[in-house]
Amino acid sequence: MRQEKQRLKNTLMRATAVLFLASTLLAASAKAETREFPSKKAALVVETLATGLNQPWSVEALPDGAYLVSEKGGTLRLVRGHQISAPISGVPEVATTGQGGLLDIALAPDFSASRTLYLTYSARGDGGSGTAVAKAKLSIDGTKLEDTTRIFLMSRLTPRGQHFGSRIAIAKDGSLFFGIGDRGEGERAQDPRDHAGAILHINPDGSPHADNPFLGTSEGLAEIWSKGHRNPQGLTIDSKDGTLLSTEHGARGGDEINNPQPGRNYGWPLVSFGRHYSGAEFDLGSAAKGYEPPLYYWDPSIAPGAIAVYRGAMFPEWDGNLIVGALKYQLVARLERDDSGAVISEERLFDGELGRIRDVVVAPDGALLLLTDDPNGSLLRVSRSTVTD
Repeated sequence: MRQEKQRLKNTLMRATAVLFLASTLLAASAKAETREFPSKKAALVVETLATGLNQPWSVEALPDGAYLVSEKGGTLRLVRGHQISAPISGVPEVATTGQGGLLDIALAPDFSASRTLYLTYSARGDGGSGTAVAKAKLSIDGTKLEDTTRIFLMSRLTPRGQHFGSRIAIAKDGSLFFGIGDRGEGERAQDPRDHAGAILHINPDGSPHADNPFLGTSEGLAEIWSKGHRNPQGLTIDSKDGTLLSTEHGARGGDEINNPQPGRNYGWPLVSFGRHYSGAEFDLGSAAKGYEPPLYYWDPSIAPGAIAVYRGAMFPEWDGNLIVGALKYQLVARLERDDSGAVISEERLFDGELGRIRDVVVAPDGALLLLTDDPNGSLLRVSRSTVTD
């Protein structure tokens, strides 16, 4: 009788172990969930690298294969092997107000050796809050930021919670371009003595770059590169030719892609496609002398969250295409260009299937990395399907 009970106990233990192993494998499978999607030039696979991110805003692929992700609420995390780390310490104090929070991450060109990175975020100060840039070093073990230093804070703060921008694009000389929105006060985008509504250009120590149009003059602030931008939440540099490209939110229509040039004015709030939220037309319509037209625009708005230029080995047929993530229509727009850089066609990928796309990055292997803007946000990897007919 005792032996029979022991055999039954052993059988139950083996069954429990099998069930535990099965549940573990199912959990691992869920973490590595993949979905296939068609597209005009290649079949695509979307793999879930991580879920449970709280409103993720920016992602960077690290040299060791991990991913560094910012969460809008003020936390920075590593994703490795589908696992999300505890918050990384040393992040600057963030003003989590309205659209503000911890925003973009950019790795210095020599990150592999220096471990240097840059962050944009909303910071508190006299009069309210505004967009700031910090420089720091990621510790070797990835648990903390070291030598965190704020190198820039915009000139005029406000209690308003809108339009902080803000992406960073790093030039070949290591200098930083970044965008700041009009902070909900449109007229500020036309004032060259105000950092709001502008693309800015600084050196790694925060000083104005030597190529800036107002440097050494009294006509405008020395950090300003271009003006007339409503809320630029996408910014990138084409690695092939150094072209600077931005995306920005319009009001009712008028989301734009621009090629910001030094000293040029891109029109907001005087010139824009679409209309004001009230339905009123813009003072100078959709085009006027002295204001630069967009390279491309959307009407109705798609709410562009980020932009990348595709230069990678995985999708050679996408070479030079613009890849734009969209929040409102929950899609990724793939834009083909001709030899002059003009957009000639648009394909909309994953329309409504993945969620609000906040960031889009071309990974070192040519895959796309996407972040979904959600309290339970995901890090996704888009690769080429290996399935053949």
